[in-house]
Amino acid sequence: MAKYKIAEVQGKGDLNEFIRFPERLYRSCPQYVPPIRRNERLFLTKDAALEYCEQKLWLVRDSRKVVGRICAVINPRYNEFYGKKCCRFGWFDTIDDIQVARLLIETAEAWAKEKGMDTIHGPMFYNALGKQGMLVEGYENVPPYNCIYNYPYYNDLLERLGFEKECDWVQYKMVANHGVPEKARRLAWALTERYNLHFGSLDAMKKDPEKVRRFFRLYSDSFSASVYNFVPLTDAEIEQTAMMLSPYISDRTSCILEDENGETVAFGIAFPSRSEALQKAKGSLFPFGWYHLQRAKHNYVTADLITNGAVPKWQHKGISAVYYRELGDKALKCGMRWAISNPQIENSGAANIWNSYEREPYMRRRLYTKRIK
Repeated sequence: MAKYKIAEVQGKGDLNEFIRFPERLYRSCPQYVPPIRRNERLFLTKDAALEYCEQKLWLVRDSRKVVGRICAVINPRYNEFYGKKCCRFGWFDTIDDIQVARLLIETAEAWAKEKGMDTIHGPMFYNALGKQGMLVEGYENVPPYNCIYNYPYYNDLLERLGFEKECDWVQYKMVANHGVPEKARRLAWALTERYNLHFGSLDAMKKDPEKVRRFFRLYSDSFSASVYNFVPLTDAEIEQTAMMLSPYISDRTSCILEDENGETVAFGIAFPSRSEALQKAKGSLFPFGWYHLQRAKHNYVTADLITNGAVPKWQHKGISAVYYRELGDKALKCGMRWAISNPQIENSGAANIWNSYEREPYMRRRLYTKRIK
């Protein structure tokens, strides 16, 4: 029987092992999409959410190598917002061994209990905009760059350790080159005329830093009542989100809807898929990773529907039909064949919108929860 030891991540060497462990674990998995190591290092050490979140990282080793990792996070803003005492876990990866999984989870639980928490759930990021939800269906598919991929045995290990389902997110693969259904198109035109709406230019907006900040503040506000577990972003988180997403947003595949006064009403953000490029980059921008990612910006065969939404006062008015029509027309114009939806809570209005389109289930993700004893 293997003898495993768990230790907190200390120093650059441990952090590098923490970041690179999945590359070895998923070396023979054709679906896995490795993140850029530089970005992972930023998320783990300098993410804007770390201004208020508490975090601990651990590695499990056998006598020779790393066999598991976990990050435990306490988000006090989330706990205050929802009146809970929750610890979340993320960056959870392990070999198929219950001993390793138990060491990781029980260590995270013990730390959380010391901090006064009574529940642990995950996998999650610091906030609701990062990677979250363990894959439970769709293992044969390649995920969007901003989604978790994991082996099926992860779920078995967590369930053996007492975790239960908190919620599921679903994703669909849509046919993108058949256009928007005529009924939806008529509704979109009617709403456009009724509210005197028009589309602005994201490319023009990106030239004005203050307009970019304002857009991403509205971006945060639009999810406050509609995204599960969402907590409004801080100014620092908004700045970071804008910095990371802006280079990939363009009028070619995304849109911003405005009212007669030029105020933002809603938006739809879609990127050409980066998954294949990240697989080719193998975790690094150099020597050729940057080249693959640059080429991916102009490969419109498959797009990831990153996010969409309406500012609070425009929600529940059906205007999603307007920006979906626009996204559909843009998809036809740039020769797109497929679109992968962002994860959405099952049976929600956001997920049900895809029932009007040619689509098939693509992935299902699960948030697990457990009371700490």
